[in-house]
Amino acid sequence: MPHVSRSASQPELTALFASVQQHFLDVIVPLWQGPGWNADMALPYEALDAEQHALPPQRYRAMACARQLFVFASLIGQVPAAEERAAALFRSLQRHFHDAEHGGWFYSVDAQGAPLDQRKDLYTHAFILFACAHYWDKVREPLVESVLNAALEVVSQRFATGDGLYEATLERDWSCLDSGPLQNPLMHLAEAFLATLSVREDLAVQQALVELCTAMQKRFIDPQHGVLMEKPLDAVDNWFEPGHQFEWYFLLESSELLRGSKLHDSLERAFTFTEQLGVEQQTGAVRAMLDLGPDGGSRDATQRIWAQAEYLRALTLRPHSEAVVLRQLQALKQHSLHAHGWYECRDEHGEVSRRDMPSTTPYHLATCYRGLADYLA
Repeated sequence: MPHVSRSASQPELTALFASVQQHFLDVIVPLWQGPGWNADMALPYEALDAEQHALPPQRYRAMACARQLFVFASLIGQVPAAEERAAALFRSLQRHFHDAEHGGWFYSVDAQGAPLDQRKDLYTHAFILFACAHYWDKVREPLVESVLNAALEVVSQRFATGDGLYEATLERDWSCLDSGPLQNPLMHLAEAFLATLSVREDLAVQQALVELCTAMQKRFIDPQHGVLMEKPLDAVDNWFEPGHQFEWYFLLESSELLRGSKLHDSLERAFTFTEQLGVEQQTGAVRAMLDLGPDGGSRDATQRIWAQAEYLRALTLRPHSEAVVLRQLQALKQHSLHAHGWYECRDEHGEVSRRDMPSTTPYHLATCYRGLADYLA
């Protein structure tokens, strides 16, 4: 972790962080131990409504299962029954989503547990890799490492395009769908590679990570502003998302291997520009999607809790940032958290536009709070 110079730790910030962390443990985690858990399927429901009731299931996604596996793995030793829940999620990942015929993992199953969307997508596989790395670090069970290794093998043999990048989506039998590479799955693959390297030495993963970041710099970085576009530079109808900028910045800045790379330099250079265009100065809210181009401006001004969390996490690695970290943590607590859970989205006017609580969001809060804990330590 890079050294972040700041004044003596503010008691106000420490107390505020303690309160949001307690909210996570007392309110959010129990949602997914109780009403958010389908005990018959041993899977989390996709979302709860504002009254904490499960929304009628249309599907269950492997990615959501993996994100919850990460959350409960990170709580082992801190929350009663976290280890049992993590074990159940790990078993369900294999039981419901693993493709015994072709290898890899399905995108989703239906409400009864039958395969639904059987395509193979990089985003899902990145989260399986990420979750298994964290879970294996806690339990050191050979079966968990074997799944981690299987995910790495599938990524390198099936998704890799040979130029450091990876296809976003493939058919069930791994035939090509011409999806090409997309920013968001690649970012989560970088995150998964970093998680793997944090729990074991792995030269192949290290090389793949460096090659991925080199290719991202070449294919996705806007040369004028240094921002990462959502699609390769030669794609039509492109845009960038401040939340993803901040997420990438944190991954690169927190890694000794990647800090100082050309991609890191680009994201460092673009940070202030991204703040100016993407963060509401009065409320601290992060806009969803922005255009680059002669007209510029906002393509989608929705304020999402995950982008808020990623901006806050990125700020913990910025120098002289204590005042703005405090401001953004206050904004997160005030605008996004409430006594019964959280608000997923607000619209451009700050009005709550989504009251459901997806099972995937606690992952963002858990990683944000981990960054804040490291900052205050």
